[in-house]
Parts: sequence; structure tokens; C-alpha cells
Amino acid sequence: QLQLVESGGGLVQPGGSLRLSCAASGFTLDYYAIGWFRQAPGKEREGVSCISSSGGRTNYADSVKGRFTISRDNAKNTVYLQMNSLKPEDTAVYYCAAVRMAVPSLRARDYNYWGQGTQVTVSS
Repeated sequence: QLQLVESGGGLVQPGGSLRLSCAASGFTLDYYAIGWFRQAPGKEREGVSCISSSGGRTNYADSVKGRFTISRDNAKNTVYLQMNSLKPEDTAVYYCAAVRMAVPSLRARDYNYWGQGTQVTVSS
């Protein structure tokens, strides 16, 4: 059974950092592009960052450029999202998603495997 599991969310003060992990089971991520998305209450799901299957290409939403970094370790079948300089507006449920293609995308409709999400709350 193909499964993605996010972890690493929590409560952090503004300016703090968190690292999210997305671990895959039941399949290998080697041939999959991975995206991170988030959804805040009352808002649509938005693409945050994505990475190609090889890890050679990445893309970021303007709102997180320079603060978030996506990476992957295919040997561990895991993708990471390092989030620094967090702001209250980063508060949301964060999801990772996978699609079997090389090129990454920030469009949710391009992905067909999704995790359950992990809550990130940025508050003092």
C-alpha cells in the first residue's frame, strides 16, 4: 500500500524553525516528484515547494522563497522541508504529495498521492 507520512510539525514562535519530513512506504520515491502544500483554515490549499525526482530542480512559492528549503534523501525514501524565519501567516496544515514524473509542480491537481498532513502553528 502506497503511503506518505508527514512529521515534524508543531508550535513554534515567530522567527523560529521547523523541519518537516515526508516518509514514503510501499513504494520508492526515486521516480517521483514531491510537493509540499499547505492549507490554512478558510483558505485554499496552496503549493509551497516542490522537488524533481532527481533532486536537481526545486521551486518555491514567492511567500517562502529564501526561508524554506526542500531536499530529498532517496536512500531514506524521505523528503524534507526546512522552514526558517517562520511567520504567523505560515500557520497551516502541511501536506506532502507525490506524482510519478520527473518535473516538479506546485499545482495540487498534478499529484495523486497525498499524506495526512501535519499541523504547523506559528504563534507567540
